[in-house]
Amino acid sequence: MRAVGYQDPDRLETIELPDPVASGRDLLVEIRAVSVNPVDTKVRGRETPPPGQWRVLGWDAAGIVRAVGDAVRGFAPGD
Repeated sequence: MRAVGYQDPDRLETIELPDPVASGRDLLVEIRAVSVNPVDTKVRGRETPPPGQWRVLGWDAAGIVRAVGDAVRGFAPGD
């Protein structure tokens, strides 16, 4: 999975992370568009992840549902 994240709040990077798996009440969404939300700016300004970890930004996104957890109702792959 490709994402934008940081280890140092002064430097955003495009990173590769393991693909998540939808389970329980989760949806796996192929993101097609994102926006920069004021929350992203605030988080980046206050939060440094633990050494070796990434903080992934992104609160607002739109995309296509690719998988659903077993407790999901009202969504299906392709939505």
